[in-house]
Amino acid sequence: MGFVKEQRENTYFFTVPSFTATNLVAHGYTCRLGGASAGDYASLNLAFHVGDDPVAVRNNRRQVVNLLGSSLDRLVAAEQVHGRNVHVVESRDGGRGSASMEDAILQTDALITNVPGMLLSMYYADCVSIFLLDPVKKAVALAHAGWKGTLQQVARETVHRMREVFGSDPGCCLAAIGPSIGPCCFQVDRPVFEQFAQTFTNPESFCLADGQGKWQIDLPKLNQQQLIRAGIPGENITQSNLCTACNHDIFFSHRQEQGQTGRQAALIMLKEGCN
Repeated sequence: MGFVKEQRENTYFFTVPSFTATNLVAHGYTCRLGGASAGDYASLNLAFHVGDDPVAVRNNRRQVVNLLGSSLDRLVAAEQVHGRNVHVVESRDGGRGSASMEDAILQTDALITNVPGMLLSMYYADCVSIFLLDPVKKAVALAHAGWKGTLQQVARETVHRMREVFGSDPGCCLAAIGPSIGPCCFQVDRPVFEQFAQTFTNPESFCLADGQGKWQIDLPKLNQQQLIRAGIPGENITQSNLCTACNHDIFFSHRQEQGQTGRQAALIMLKEGCN
């Protein structure tokens, strides 16, 4: 089973059945519908760095966190730079990056925590969103994997950091790969393809040549392979199988909209009292 589309007032969250079944977390991947932003960012843009009106972004974020039973002073956001840095979120990080970029966690593309009530967030418009839940040690994570982050194996690094910091056993963890650009729409030229071919074995398993100097790369599959190599069983990984570029009526898509667009969010929070 993939992600489930759930209506929440005037918008939708995409959720992971295996995560919901644990009753340990509030979580979801947002869409572009039901917010206060206008123009290129219509309407539920959740990112400050794209050029949208900051007042509209704060209103959108407030709406989303309220739907998850939280508040902006518990939301944690980072300055995403397409790298592999993982930040361990503690209670004192509550509210960082929630109302502006000025106090966001710097140069970070993955957040992990075992503190109930800390609402982790990452922002996307084609890049791969990765959700992690350790139901044994009671810890959660989010990672942001664009093609550069995929090459740097941020997904695998996030699992390793959960093991180091929280003692997580990857074999007991649940993972989910949210909506992102699919191999149907992610086309690259030879220099980018060669970076993938040099980094990962068996490139034929995740790419398809069109015979005209272009290749279709399957970023969700590559990130799933990284999670499996990190020790997460394949049956514990949920794929959304939703392409943001194909479904740009529901999702913001950087490639489909030529860079002038908003961002949806992945969000996850351990519920209070679960530890």
